[in-house]
Amino acid sequence: MNPLTGLYGAGIALRNKLFDRGVLSTMRLEQPVVSVGNLSTGGSGKTPFVMALGELLKERGIRFDVLSRAYGRKTRGVLVVDPDGSASEFGDEPLLIARKLAVPVVVGESHYEAGRVAEQKFQTQLHLLDDGFQHRSLARDLDIVLMAPGDFEDRLLPSGRLREPLSSLERADAIVLPQDLAAEHSFLREGPVWRMTRQISLSIVPPSPVAFCGLARPEQFFAQVRAAGVVPAAEVIFRDHHAYSKGDIQRLFARRRELGAGGFLTTEKDAVNLGSLRADLEPLTIAALKLTLDRPAELIDTILARIAERQPRS
Repeated sequence: MNPLTGLYGAGIALRNKLFDRGVLSTMRLEQPVVSVGNLSTGGSGKTPFVMALGELLKERGIRFDVLSRAYGRKTRGVLVVDPDGSASEFGDEPLLIARKLAVPVVVGESHYEAGRVAEQKFQTQLHLLDDGFQHRSLARDLDIVLMAPGDFEDRLLPSGRLREPLSSLERADAIVLPQDLAAEHSFLREGPVWRMTRQISLSIVPPSPVAFCGLARPEQFFAQVRAAGVVPAAEVIFRDHHAYSKGDIQRLFARRRELGAGGFLTTEKDAVNLGSLRADLEPLTIAALKLTLDRPAELIDTILARIAERQPRS
């Protein structure tokens, strides 16, 4: 094990203890906050979950916004995401959320400041906090934690991918497990345990495409592609949140020529990061990720009930 893992774990434990004892303070927004987070460094499906949860809230007529730190953007400060903007300006995941949900998405280094701007500009009833579990300086009314395959056997950074130990699940109000993850893991905590299923939806796919992605867990995408009956000529991996360049496009075309592939296949997130370069990759199929939640009505009822319980009484 990397000796730095022990130091990292001690630092996380100290920070959480300081928050638990009130030494480090939290700031509260006027409207309730529901956080969607995880324990590991990525690949648990936070952004698809936020979008699926958002669709359920819209069905109930609840007005909400989404707050995000916007990993990978080149700008600074608090910004309201323009759906016609770029990933470098707003971050790939906030931009994807804004385009798919058509709700206000506000990004900023400080979740609290982003929330304040949202409350000043929009008459929303609820904040959805994307990737908020570790950012404890903002008070939240409900903490939902998504677990990725392998999290229960993983180690803390830098030896593994965990940002916090499994014991931190005690701080969560609900956890979400992949449908195929063993049920015995749910005994680790009390409270709701929800299940989700992720699968991709494909339109017309070029024969034997070059499949490529820049995700935290690319193997999940390629497995979903094969499960959908598509056999890629090649699987090309870029780093998570990769900002594509002309050189990347040339590399992909070189693989297509080398293998006689019929075209290209990638994810919605990568399509955002391709920006205007997307037009250079033809034919290109964008795989839409569909996340299905078990007992969705119960999930929303539970969230709204817990929020109502935690609101200050007048």
